[in-house]
Parts: sequence; structure tokens; C-alpha cells
Amino acid sequence: MHDRNELCSKITSLYPDIGTCGINVSVDYDSNKKCWVVDLKKEGHELKHYLESVDADTCMDGKQCVSLGLEIAQLKKNIMGNQY
Repeated sequence: MHDRNELCSKITSLYPDIGTCGINVSVDYDSNKKCWVVDLKKEGHELKHYLESVDADTCMDGKQCVSLGLEIAQLKKNIMGNQY
């Protein structure tokens, strides 16, 4: 299993315009749900994304982060007032 700093760094490297780890992006492991919680905050908007461990592994391997990417696109759309 990866640690939260590794996963956060990977997410911000794939999506550099979403912000900075610890400020706009936080990643924590929810041991009850057995998944990663990616919390995105920007300009008064917030989105929590639950990333299964297998999806986090795939993302870390550089293969894909499709579900997270879709959530990030939606957050950007909300921030930009549907102009993004």
C-alpha cells in the first residue's frame, strides 16, 4: 500500500492545476471503508472522492486515474461556472 503523501503527489503531478497537497488536496486512508479519501477544495468548492485501493495502485503505476479525473473535471466545471 502507498502512503498518502505519495498518492497526493501523484495526483497533483497528473492534475497540476488542482492545487497543492495539504492545501487544496488532502488524501487519507479510511480503514473502515478500506479506501482512500481524496478531498479537493478550491475557491469555496469541495469534493470528496473515494478511491479504491486497487484504483490507487493503478494510478500510482501511471496507468490511469479515470474516476478521479472525472471528479476533478466536474470540480473545475463547478468552479468555472460551467465555462471549463
